[in-house]
Amino acid sequence: MDDIYMLSDIVIQLKIGERLKQTRLRQNITQMSLAEEAGVSLSSIKKTEKGEIGSFDTLLRMLRVLGLLDILQQLVDDPQPTPNEYYEMVHSSKTKTRKRAASAPRKSGKEEPASITNNQ
Repeated sequence: MDDIYMLSDIVIQLKIGERLKQTRLRQNITQMSLAEEAGVSLSSIKKTEKGEIGSFDTLLRMLRVLGLLDILQQLVDDPQPTPNEYYEMVHSSKTKTRKRAASAPRKSGKEEPASITNNQ
């Protein structure tokens, strides 16, 4: 398997187009029926299979119809917490929380002197 980061964008698009075409043929689906089911034009299917991916929407629709949409799962899933984040989350839930509010301070009937500030 090639390191995808070493491939040019054009080569990646060509490989994706070829994979889509192979999958379509393995499933015995014509380009026309794929276009109809995906709700895109026949020319969009032909171009995409040649590696000319002009629209992400077309690609998504093709992936959905061909049952390949799960290859994008990692991009739409919420990221998993790191071990440190998980540790903090678990331990923060174990900390004691106050069950009720503190009572109001009681008045002793004596007035406390107001503090004096010097503004000089």
